[in-house]
Amino acid sequence: MIGYVMLGTNDLERAAKFYDSLLAEIGAKRAMETPQFIGWSNSPQAAMLCLTKPADGGKASAGNGVMVALAVDSKQKVDAVYNRAIALGAKDEGAAGPRGEGFYAGYFRDPDGNKLNVFFMG
Repeated sequence: MIGYVMLGTNDLERAAKFYDSLLAEIGAKRAMETPQFIGWSNSPQAAMLCLTKPADGGKASAGNGVMVALAVDSKQKVDAVYNRAIALGAKDEGAAGPRGEGFYAGYFRDPDGNKLNVFFMG
């Protein structure tokens, strides 16, 4: 159902370096790119995660209560993506670990303050 998610950035070059490295952990690469935005995906049929400079020319800001969740296929992959995010300068919002029955996740904020998590169900 979801085609893509857009996150705002004030420094597309810096943010692109963060996401190029982070999303490589789950096999995603750049799927679309313009001077205004970049979109990553790990399959032509999968949803994209996109970064954009705001169309109105204003300053990008992270939404309060907004979060993007990245699904992976193992707890080890959760750990790898979460640890990569932190190594790339992300802010910890909850270390990777169990969160209730059958849900394993790690939470972080990218350099622009956008909140993400990486999770495994099972």
